[in-house]
Amino acid sequence: MSTSHGKTALVTGANSGLGKAIAHALASTGWRVGLVARHRARGEAAVAEIQTSTDNADLHLFVADLADQSALRALAEQVLERFDRVHLLVNNAGTAFPARRLSPDGIECALAVNHLAPFLLTHLLLERLQSSAPARIVNVGTRIDTVMDFTDLNWERRPYRMMQAYGQSKLGNLHFTFELARRLQGSGVTVNCVFPGVFKSNLGGTDGAQGLFWKLVSVLVGWALPTADQAARRVLHVATAPEVDDVSGRYFGDRKTLKAPPQVLNPAANRRLWEISETLTGLSEDASALDVSNA
Repeated sequence: MSTSHGKTALVTGANSGLGKAIAHALASTGWRVGLVARHRARGEAAVAEIQTSTDNADLHLFVADLADQSALRALAEQVLERFDRVHLLVNNAGTAFPARRLSPDGIECALAVNHLAPFLLTHLLLERLQSSAPARIVNVGTRIDTVMDFTDLNWERRPYRMMQAYGQSKLGNLHFTFELARRLQGSGVTVNCVFPGVFKSNLGGTDGAQGLFWKLVSVLVGWALPTADQAARRVLHVATAPEVDDVSGRYFGDRKTLKAPPQVLNPAANRRLWEISETLTGLSEDASALDVSNA
């Protein structure tokens, strides 16, 4: 299959689950798709499977550990070298950790992967997205009513709790979405966050987060949960539907806007996390990387 419309997408966490389902759906409709995976063998298997089932040969594997900012920067360089246009960025990759773990940059790993990785990767690809406009950024979020403790994002003062750390790091996706949408007004690039619903997922499975309890739950009620392919429809609507062309700064569920937790509705809180994230990713040292506002 040749690329029918000349559109290019990059999907993180694309070797399994939701990311793979999104990549497969895009490939089946003629998109050129970049698949980001942490493990080369799993990524190659996913590319081969999608290529066989869609007859789309325009699939490209990028291997990177999203917890490592040097790997993220290398990933962005590879994407920019290979793709002269990027029309869609799906920040899908997410994980959870049963115990506190630090990234190579000394950052708690759930925060590093779930929030800072999409923050940094989006910044590094933003100029290419803007030059490819109209373009879309879709952040895959989680529906958890929590707040981020901006004074202890690295879990140095509190006892580490897996689900609390996961929820707070994923709340960062909403803070980021809302602030970036304000900064991108009029640029031709939209950004939205989407909750794909509860579905059969391997979330954190390769990082030790799926213990005996969750495996038992999966065995007992997994049959009743939607599949990754079904969950992907929510993301694909926000990523490709014509009626979302000019929509930005929204939090979607199943084609409808969801009520966001109170903290992320505070623009000052959005800006505070943005500034903290700039510091943690080193972007504050590079003024050119931050020039995304029309102000």
